[in-house]
Amino acid sequence: MKDNNDEMFPIVDENGNITGAATRGECHSGKKLLHPVVHLHVFNSEGELYLQKRPEWKDIQPGKWDTAVGGHVDLGECIDDALKREAEEELGLKDFNAEQISSYIFESEREKELIFAFKTITDTEITPSDELDGGRFWSIADIKQNIGKGVFTPNFENEIKRTNLI
Repeated sequence: MKDNNDEMFPIVDENGNITGAATRGECHSGKKLLHPVVHLHVFNSEGELYLQKRPEWKDIQPGKWDTAVGGHVDLGECIDDALKREAEEELGLKDFNAEQISSYIFESEREKELIFAFKTITDTEITPSDELDGGRFWSIADIKQNIGKGVFTPNFENEIKRTNLI
């Protein structure tokens, strides 16, 4: 399995207004084309945070632990629909109420994303898809203990600090 580099993403300005379109390959090539992404932080009623493990075949941050749900907004898709689609695709999560906690720009050496971050609390069974290399709930103490040790994606570490999520 591998990412589809021909998948089309909207290109946006800093306010999320669509200014064009480009392929995944172009967006992740170092051209820094700003494209929208959704993140969903999933807590259980015990206050633990679910994290997904990125598979080794991913083109960005393979093998690292990351936000429960993270995905690109497809061309022609709204943020809410992308969030619901990604949550169902990645975790089998269908019925949830999400609260937006932030939107911000994240930039790495290879890409530039306009991230729309949400959180939810659920005790629904989570069934990670084959898009992921599994996942599990982490205690907040375990997450804090592993920050800065190369366990998590830089984007996840940046987001939890930025949003005061934990």
